[in-house]
Parts: sequence; structure tokens; C-alpha cells
Amino acid sequence: MSPSRGFDLVYAPNVIAHLRAIERKYHSLIRSRIEEQLRFEPDVETKNRKPLKRSIAYEEEWEIRFGPGNRFRVFYQVDQERQTVYILAIGEKRRKRLFIGGEEVDT
Repeated sequence: MSPSRGFDLVYAPNVIAHLRAIERKYHSLIRSRIEEQLRFEPDVETKNRKPLKRSIAYEEEWEIRFGPGNRFRVFYQVDQERQTVYILAIGEKRRKRLFIGGEEVDT
């Protein structure tokens, strides 16, 4: 595989339910930001992309934050050997509370 090709993005089946809990007008923003941020160098820490200290619920290892007020969160794992990023959960931060699929999650 050529490094210029980038990583494959694989979405967990439950991500569809997570998106349904988020206003539809944000879906294209979420999709484009995932492509932009995770296709190349998904495991390089930036201001809004960080390794997690502990998993929330999906065995995720990384998180990106984006959108108005950094309200959206995408949780994922990186498999360098397979050049694949596994998107495990998409959530929305409301004030100090995180919701994934409409359910509040302890952070």
C-alpha cells in the first residue's frame, strides 16, 4: 500500500445510530472532517486530536474534536499494519456532558 493513498476508514455498525441522534444538518460536516483528519496521519497528536487516557465504552484509543464549539467527538482506533482507522463512536458534547447515540456517557 502506498502511504499517499492514506488510511482506509471503517465505520462500526453502531455509528449509524450515533449519527441519527445528531441533527442532520451536521452530518456532512462530520463526514468531511473525519475524511480530512483521519485519512492521513490519524495517530499524530494535534490540538484537537489526542490519544485517550482511558476508553469510554468502545475500546477506542483516539479522539478528535471539531465543529461549532468543538461539540462533536469521534472515537477511533488505528491499525498501522493494515493502514486502517476504525471509527467506533460519534458523540456530541453538550456543556460538560457527552452524548453518544442520544445516551449520556460518563467521561
